[in-house]
Amino acid sequence: MNSPQLQRGVFLALLAAVTVAFLWVLMPFFGAVLWGVALAILFTPLYKWLLRKMPGRRNVAALSTLTICLVIVILPLAMVGVSLVQEIALITQSIRSGQINFASYFQQILDATPQWLLNVVERFNLGDMAAWQARISAIAGQASQLIASQALAIGQNTFDFVVSFFVMLYLLYFLVRDGTTLSKTMRDALPLAKPHTHYLLNKFTTVIRATVKGNVAVAIAQGTIGGLAFWFLGVQGALLWAVLMAFLSLLPAVGAALIWGPVAIYYLATGHFWQGGVLIFIGVFVIGLVDNILRPVLVGKDTQMPDYIVLMSTIGGMAIFGINGFVIGPVIAALFMAAWSLFADSGHVGTGHAIEETAEAPKKDQDRA
Repeated sequence: MNSPQLQRGVFLALLAAVTVAFLWVLMPFFGAVLWGVALAILFTPLYKWLLRKMPGRRNVAALSTLTICLVIVILPLAMVGVSLVQEIALITQSIRSGQINFASYFQQILDATPQWLLNVVERFNLGDMAAWQARISAIAGQASQLIASQALAIGQNTFDFVVSFFVMLYLLYFLVRDGTTLSKTMRDALPLAKPHTHYLLNKFTTVIRATVKGNVAVAIAQGTIGGLAFWFLGVQGALLWAVLMAFLSLLPAVGAALIWGPVAIYYLATGHFWQGGVLIFIGVFVIGLVDNILRPVLVGKDTQMPDYIVLMSTIGGMAIFGINGFVIGPVIAALFMAAWSLFADSGHVGTGHAIEETAEAPKKDQDRA
């Protein structure tokens, strides 16, 4: 009854049960844990640099790292968030009062559209223009109601957000200070060959660092450029559109164009040619250049994943996990590719030496973990 096999089976069942229970307990703080881990990976090099400047003072170095993270990342985001809430309130009020009327804008575009183009649209059964105008009016009304309801929900969940925020900061401090020890403990505990464990953990940290650093840099650059262009052209709610462009820029290639493209079309259709030309130039040659240059350098180069994998995993991750998915999706895709690469290489060789040979490639990155 007390055979070693039975004892091992019971222990493994207990281990699985308590692991699932622990993850279940952490689920309410899933976002806080995720961003705590991501920021810790991102700012660990800074912590190590500070630790070299003040040897033996791990607590001071970790606290200094946390302070720098607050100043350059979290506080600016909080200030933008407060301004964004005010901007959303003004835009919602303008939509409800009719000052901003998307159906009217659409009608102006229709009036300026050549008849032959309208005939082509109708010939391909793309719908009646009057029906499209009615749909746009309905969508605008629903959008204003959705924005108002989401703003109310954010206000009601302020306490949960504050709690999660401080949980993230608390976790970030200890992950920065003890991250190296925790990483070593995890590598020793995982029931995998040590080179495989090194490879997978290094891939995990590399992808998170590249995804957060690259996508956030691209989003900030595109949102800032687009917002300044809208502000210069006198578009109402420039901050809101800037944030939307930054958010949509998480979708490679087409993201920000979903915002500036319709505005440029409206300018051209209503005879504001220089405004439309300026916006198209900025969108194609400045915002587009940022996406085409920065994203492959900061994201694709470090993750070593094709652009189409990055695109699909980002969209799929955001569809499942929301805003957190732009990190989770590429991480899952990278680990999927890394695990199958290890399996294929090990299967070809078929001996214990396959593990060592497979792990040679990432050996130069092992210190990152």
